[in-house]
Amino acid sequence: MALTDKQLIAQLKAGERKPVYLLTGEDNHAIDVVSDYIEENIIDPSLRDFDQTVVYGGDTTMADVLDNAMRFPMMSDVHLVLVKEAQEIDIRQWERLAAYLKQPAERTMLVLCYRHKKLDKRTAVYKAISAAGVVLDAAKPYDNKVPSLITEEVRSHGLNITEKAVSMMVGAIGADMGKIANELSKLYPLVPEGGTIDERLVEQQVGISKDYNVFELQNAIGRRDPVMCNRIVNYFAANPKNAALPPMLAALYQYLLKIMIYLQLEDPSDEKAAAAVLGCSPFFVKDYALAARNYKLSKLASCIGYLYEADLRSKGVHNTGTITDAEILRELVFKIIH
Repeated sequence: MALTDKQLIAQLKAGERKPVYLLTGEDNHAIDVVSDYIEENIIDPSLRDFDQTVVYGGDTTMADVLDNAMRFPMMSDVHLVLVKEAQEIDIRQWERLAAYLKQPAERTMLVLCYRHKKLDKRTAVYKAISAAGVVLDAAKPYDNKVPSLITEEVRSHGLNITEKAVSMMVGAIGADMGKIANELSKLYPLVPEGGTIDERLVEQQVGISKDYNVFELQNAIGRRDPVMCNRIVNYFAANPKNAALPPMLAALYQYLLKIMIYLQLEDPSDEKAAAAVLGCSPFFVKDYALAARNYKLSKLASCIGYLYEADLRSKGVHNTGTITDAEILRELVFKIIH
């Protein structure tokens, strides 16, 4: 059975237990979230020396893992065996696991963290794990999903975050939720319960400019303001660590797409309805309204094409010479606003 990280944690909180769990995929953050929850919540802290075994794949073998798995719990209802970096165990040894899962220990919870990649679904061991337990298939999130994931992450800590702060983090850090979560963890203690992480806090603690970021670049593009666009692009050129190009292109794509959607609304004057369609706060609808006055659908369609071309060039396709990301961005912005 395959689940998402949130569904899996919900099952664990409800007391459901399976003999084996495979946490696999390219989204290391999702794997870490589930692994950390299991390590900190399944066995009572006072009993972990007796009934919780944590090993690393590079320091063990599958035979040793299964020897631990077949041991009865001493003082708890279940014996937890958590294998971190399980992908480092020679894949040829995993046949032993398939044999074990034909009759797994009833009071053992075996958790395998197979990071950075996926265990081949065609293998007998994957099929055995899926039949006997739970698989977390942690696919790397699409760039356009990252903003909502950040908002969910912050809300799970009882806080809020502004859209501009989200855009700043995505534009500077990219789609790596692990790195984003690490930066957010620095901010949580600084915000009162129920409070809001805003752009000023992100600027002060994460080191991302509140004036020169992808959010402000979008607004400058929407206004067709060449002076401000050039200032922001120049800042990015001088501070490449604050301007990862792939997530920036993804953010600009979503922005232009929302302008196209706004242009086709039946009643754009209804800001509340427009916000629901665009997936933003009603406060930001006015920005899309302004941009919609400056761009026609045909121009926006061309801009989507420019973005696609820029994305290819950033990956080395149709990229003659040694053009930098900053130069690709500069040319892209010029094409969009002219």
